[in-house]
Amino acid sequence: MAQTQPCVLVVEDEGAQREVLKYNLEAEGFGVVLAENGDEAMLLIAEEQPDLIVLDWMLPNVSGIEVCRRVKADPVTRQIPIIMLSARSEEVDRVRGLETGADDYVVKPYSVVELMARLRTQLRRTRPASMGERLTFGDIILDAGEHRVFRAGQPLHLGPTEFRLLSTLMEKPGRVWSREQLLDRVWGRDIYVDTRTIDVHVGRLRKALMANGGDNPVRTVRGTGYSLG
Repeated sequence: MAQTQPCVLVVEDEGAQREVLKYNLEAEGFGVVLAENGDEAMLLIAEEQPDLIVLDWMLPNVSGIEVCRRVKADPVTRQIPIIMLSARSEEVDRVRGLETGADDYVVKPYSVVELMARLRTQLRRTRPASMGERLTFGDIILDAGEHRVFRAGQPLHLGPTEFRLLSTLMEKPGRVWSREQLLDRVWGRDIYVDTRTIDVHVGRLRKALMANGGDNPVRTVRGTGYSLG
């Protein structure tokens, strides 16, 4: 199984625009969730915890600006990048969108190619391993593009699940991941795996990381889950 791809929430009330974005995102290998208004978007954000949100400004009922404000005000979701789409091209509108918390602002009509490039730029910041970047933590180097791991200069032999587990932990050192969150990220949202399976693979990961000496960098947080460092 490949590294689980980032999940992108598209919030757009125009059906044709939604489908164009869905088609292009899926063609790039991303998971896609769709919402056609602000209320539906807020429910999906809570349920799905997407890795990125493409958000139209002009939505019925709850506006895109208000959705953005709520997402960025919540400590649980504020780290999710938001790319705001808007027909408003005036500087004052761009400033308002960015000051509300949007990470990028794209004016309609837009180039899909440019939007995809901007999206990848945001995901390189928040999901670098999924974008093929090289990650470093202490003396551990994970090269996602070449699927290799080194510690203190020595190559390590990790199974595919342990590789995905390590890349998730290395993307956010210090963050405590629950077993359920790790299952979603490592195995995928639609696959049922017993949470005790995580403990088995964490044990294998620790053994591989300490194969050539060195301390154990994977911390168990009692009653919660695991953290790197």
